[in-house]
Amino acid sequence: MARNPASARLTKRRLTTSKKTLRSSSSTPRSRPGDPIRPARSRRYHPGTVALREIRQYQKTTHLLLRKLPFSRVVREIALEVLGPSPEIGYRWQSTAIMALQEAAEAYLVHLFEDANLCAIHAKRVTIMQKDIQLARRIRGVWGGLG
Repeated sequence: MARNPASARLTKRRLTTSKKTLRSSSSTPRSRPGDPIRPARSRRYHPGTVALREIRQYQKTTHLLLRKLPFSRVVREIALEVLGPSPEIGYRWQSTAIMALQEAAEAYLVHLFEDANLCAIHAKRVTIMQKDIQLARRIRGVWGGLG
């Protein structure tokens, strides 16, 4: 067969690689009658397509986007930090007061992100970064929520 050890090693390698390729090509599972049918994969859209669709969808709606209960918890927690603990029962909140706060907070956030998006576009970027939000708040000044 091989006359020297180097060619013997080459021959061994060729044999082992050919066995591996045969195994890998025949290891693909075939469907047989009676096998369960696999559901089709969901469609993959180009990056950004779904995001643009969601933006259009949310721009058409008028409902609140933040969940009510977590927002209410945050409001109550901040009130306790700012006002201190109440003597006996704690503070009571009307649901309309929390709804008004949520409306104002969401309007503020939407406006802030619109301005930050304009800052990112001005910098020839698509992604909003922390510096865009900082610049938007700085340009707005005290009356725009900086104070």
